[in-house]
Amino acid sequence: MAAPPPPTPPKPPAPSPAAGAALQAAQALALWHRVLVVGLNRSLPDLTTRQFALFLEVYLAPPPHTVRGLARTLNMSKPAVTRAVDRLEKLEFVRRKTDEADKRSVLVQRSVKGSVFLREFADMAAEAARNLTG
Repeated sequence: MAAPPPPTPPKPPAPSPAAGAALQAAQALALWHRVLVVGLNRSLPDLTTRQFALFLEVYLAPPPHTVRGLARTLNMSKPAVTRAVDRLEKLEFVRRKTDEADKRSVLVQRSVKGSVFLREFADMAAEAARNLTG
């Protein structure tokens, strides 16, 4: 017997006219909640906040990305960045490459699989935002 579908999260209040296009705090939290629940329902990889922040930094900020630079930008220790990169590399969302200019330095680069995941995640988040008040 198939398990029943998970309950749909409640819809947040509609935005007030004064709010314009900006989300109110409760709506922003409701959107984040919906995105997380949809991600869980789709069995997306379970990334920590640090892993996801690092992943987004690599994809949204211009390269190059080094462990030292990511640690500074994200206010994380270098060992924490290394652990996050290890996890993302295991998922094939990023890859490491030796910096040709400085063989001691390792660059953290985007991957095709990571790009596809992020595009699908962005589409999922956009859909959740459209359904926020609909």
